[in-house]
Amino acid sequence: MVSGDSNPSALGLYMAESLNKYGISYCHMVEPRMKTLAEKVECPESLVPMRKAFKGTFLVAGGYDRGDGNKALIEDRTDLVVYGRLFLANPDLPKRFELDAPLNKYIRETFYISDPVVGYTDYPLLETAA
Repeated sequence: MVSGDSNPSALGLYMAESLNKYGISYCHMVEPRMKTLAEKVECPESLVPMRKAFKGTFLVAGGYDRGDGNKALIEDRTDLVVYGRLFLANPDLPKRFELDAPLNKYIRETFYISDPVVGYTDYPLLETAA
């Protein structure tokens, strides 16, 4: 299903501003940055006006890697970056980012299955020399 709005920027800004009235602690936005599984595209609608309008903590997600996430933070486009798929495949993701270590590739076919062993718990941890 595809949905849209005639003015998504204005609607997003209105929604972000409206959340302030309710004392909401954080706003988690997902940018549609992925056109296909292999092709990364930037979101045509900037989240910066919403980030500036919202008074709480602003989180973004949407296919970020280490470099993209750092850039978003440095450019003050967000307070926090959410790494969903990368964290699933790399339970030690902060350590890997710190060391600029290689990442495990996630296996999309194992997402949201009921197998208690395959998928969420079987990705290898980073092995570092002692």
